[in-house]
Amino acid sequence: MSTQPVRVVRHSDGIVELLLDDPGRGNALDLPTAEALRDAASDIARDPGGAVLLRAAGGNFCVGGDLRAFAGRGAETGSYVHAVATAAHSAVQTLHELPVPVVTAVRGAAAGGGVGLALTGDIVVAARSARFRLAYTAIGLTPDCGASWVLQRLLGPRRAADLILTNRVLTGDDAEGWGLVSRVVEDAELDDTAYRTAAALAAGSRGALRAAKALLRAGAGLPLAEQLAEEARSIAVLAGGTEAQDAMESFLAARSRTRAPAERSADQEPQSVS
Repeated sequence: MSTQPVRVVRHSDGIVELLLDDPGRGNALDLPTAEALRDAASDIARDPGGAVLLRAAGGNFCVGGDLRAFAGRGAETGSYVHAVATAAHSAVQTLHELPVPVVTAVRGAAAGGGVGLALTGDIVVAARSARFRLAYTAIGLTPDCGASWVLQRLLGPRRAADLILTNRVLTGDDAEGWGLVSRVVEDAELDDTAYRTAAALAAGSRGALRAAKALLRAGAGLPLAEQLAEEARSIAVLAGGTEAQDAMESFLAARSRTRAPAERSADQEPQSVS
């Protein structure tokens, strides 16, 4: 049985799984866990496979910082929390910059830093049991793990302020309605849905998926004219490659096979019935 709070599991179908594996503590972030997360993300960045699946063992995704580890340190509390945040932020940055699609599976609590970590996914699948809560100001703290950056981009400034300042709780259904997550599923379906989503991406056109993700990342900060130029450059590069040419030929051949029987049927003379 593993004693590591974070593990990397490489699957034969091209999925690289990043597993938070300390369910007894709600996958909380103390310094050893944050450092393990940082190191695991760095390991994945060296070989991210075709897609990354970020999920957690147990009933909660991540309850955020481990307050038991934070409390009682007196004057050293600030430096300890800074070390935890710095290690966790390195992981968030690395996951955000991965060139391949990242799928996150969230069940139970995603609180504090767990929210920012969950939202590193390009596709976030949430169980109906999911509960998203920032919770920082309730204990006299401010957001970390990129929450103040990503929430404004996903939700806009009003809703981001609502979540951060009031510590409002969003259910899985709420999060889907707000656009915080990609889709919500029943708890029993979460792991299978998230894995199948990652597997489909890993089996897809890796060149196109990487380029599309790069366009999405760049497009958040570029003027339209520059983004259009980059889109033209990217699609031209891919179109000139054998992968896209083979895929287009296969698509057209399949379409031709589908249409041929229908066209033959339409050409046939109707038979009279007497």
